Amino acid sequence: MSATDRERLIALLLERSFRVGDFVLSSGARSRYYVDARTTTTHAEGQAVVGRLGLAAIRDAGLRPATVGGLTLGADPVAYAIAHASWIAGDPVNAFTVRKEPKTHGTGKRVEGCFAAGDEVVVIEDTVTTGGSALKAIQAVESEGGTVLAVLALVDREEGGREAIEQAGYRVLTLVRVSELLSAME
Repeated sequence: MSATDRERLIALLLERSFRVGDFVLSSGARSRYYVDARTTTTHAEGQAVVGRLGLAAIRDAGLRPATVGGLTLGADPVAYAIAHASWIAGDPVNAFTVRKEPKTHGTGKRVEGCFAAGDEVVVIEDTVTTGGSALKAIQAVESEGGTVLAVLALVDREEGGREAIEQAGYRVLTLVRVSELLSAME
């Protein structure tokens, strides 16, 4: 991973995504800070930086997935940024999306996009708190015949999610830890 890209990602997350206050998280827990990664991952510069860093983290870990993706909506821009960066790098990795619920029409698939049974994948998560979203995405991918190589988290809130995913038997790669964001604010 490029130090410059990583430093820029931390700066973008602090500028665009990190908020201090009183928040209720999707898990129901209260927190004194909130990371809305989408305001970074849907930003033009954020897309470029996240794509390069995500691809580098996957390759540095020795992984060669056919495709990357996770539970919509948070994982989508990260997966698409990695796919785009991989094309530019001449080393294509496609992207997919996991629906929160299966479609009740058409094919009824839960995993959409560039995904087929037998694919080796990296599941993407924008912000890991409890690990629940990543584990739901893993279950959906595996139920449709995919093999999960690892989970890539843009931000680890360091609240047990990484450990829950690892306890379930999956490797976790992280681009930024929330402790790094907190220390960069000081």
